[in-house]
Amino acid sequence: MQLKIGDLVVHPAFGMGHIVDIEEKQFSQRETARLYYKVTRLKHTMWQRVEGQEAGGLRLVTAKSDLDQYRDLLKSPPIALNANHPERQLELDSRLQEGSFRGVCEVMRDLTAWNLLNPLGQADTTTLQKTRLSLYEEWATAADISVAEATKEINSLLQTTQEAALE
Repeated sequence: MQLKIGDLVVHPAFGMGHIVDIEEKQFSQRETARLYYKVTRLKHTMWQRVEGQEAGGLRLVTAKSDLDQYRDLLKSPPIALNANHPERQLELDSRLQEGSFRGVCEVMRDLTAWNLLNPLGQADTTTLQKTRLSLYEEWATAADISVAEATKEINSLLQTTQEAALE
């Protein structure tokens, strides 16, 4: 998939941004100049190589037409998380680093349910907060609603998950 100037994109580590240009850059003397997407987010700019973009995780914002499947996902029963904290963190990080919106929704659903039954440690709390903000922002953009409206809808969908986790 070739991205283009003007596309609204998501990077798994940095969140949403706009492709504002495609520039030839050379970041060190040892490498040759390559084409990069210039992506802006608020006051930050990042460059992502045009070739091999899948490896960098840059993707288009989820389409509005796809949100129904994610509504169902957020309402579905959570997947049990690993009780071993380091292993759980590796599994969650792996799911998020794949860069998919599905992964973000799954981590949100599963960590929210986990939090009902188990106190979250610092790493889990940080992961949940980062995932929550990313999900709210992308959902709002995809649905063309405010972040407050997206937050309300997502939290309502997660109520079903929370009830299932308590059973």
